[in-house]
Amino acid sequence: MRGYAIALASTAIWSASAVFISHLSTRFHMPPLVLAFWRDFLVTCTLAGALILFAPQHLRPGCPPPARRHVPFFILYGFLLAIFNSLWTISVVLNGPSVATVLGYISPAFTGLIGWYWFDERLTAPKIVAILLSLIGCVFASGANDPTVWQGNAVGIILGLGTGLVFAFYSLMGKASASKNINPWQATLYTFAFGSGFLLLLQRPGTLFWLSRPLAQGPAGWREAALGWGTLLLLAIGPTLGGYGLYTVSLTHLPASTANLILTLEPAMTAVLAFFFLNERLTQSQLVGGAVILAGVFILRFSDRQTIGAHQPALQD
Repeated sequence: MRGYAIALASTAIWSASAVFISHLSTRFHMPPLVLAFWRDFLVTCTLAGALILFAPQHLRPGCPPPARRHVPFFILYGFLLAIFNSLWTISVVLNGPSVATVLGYISPAFTGLIGWYWFDERLTAPKIVAILLSLIGCVFASGANDPTVWQGNAVGIILGLGTGLVFAFYSLMGKASASKNINPWQATLYTFAFGSGFLLLLQRPGTLFWLSRPLAQGPAGWREAALGWGTLLLLAIGPTLGGYGLYTVSLTHLPASTANLILTLEPAMTAVLAFFFLNERLTQSQLVGGAVILAGVFILRFSDRQTIGAHQPALQD
């Protein structure tokens, strides 16, 4: 139950990211890759500061005990994070938000298959049904059941599917991190540190300090710049650090395919947040999609309880 609660909390927090990103994109016209870099970099700085104050022993790779052999693992982990953020951004540009979301949420299927093949995770019939329901629910919750939405180009579709595949590997890297007994917050710190380093290499000259441009306009521009940086910092500390961090923690309690499947609740939760903060109405399609996703998670939870109960020894008098 702890793993399910943490995974659901991470999904709820994570789903607020779209509200912040939408505000930064529309209000400040911030380039997506610039936003992705500062998001990861500010998460790194915030988490590093928190660990210095409360758990400095976790600032060394593989600690405790120190193990330099974990450094290549963190580099690969961060590289996957950078690739995921980049592919998802490009997919949104080429396909639009609805199709990009659906293509990205094929990751539970990839995660289940890869976890079954590499990590000996059971791919039971209820889990297969739950995966199918979650994918169907994502289609309706994101509005992609409208045929006109699927008029993107072939490159965009391929990149969108690549987003789901990369996130599946990212989830399994989190599971591998847990199997190495690496502290989940430590894993999050080093993953975002290396991820921000890779994203820095993708920046165009003159765009990195995009939100500081209004400073030349006097006091009004200073307030605008402060508002932009403050919004970006809230995005980093709240939805990003809270979402990714708790998701990594949930992988210490749940199979990667299970945690990833719970994450498919994000489109429905984002729709609810958008209703309250952006005044976007929930459509009938979104309501149906949310209900189908919840049904998939319920089937998954019930099947896991049955599996655990079947493997528990009978109590002796």
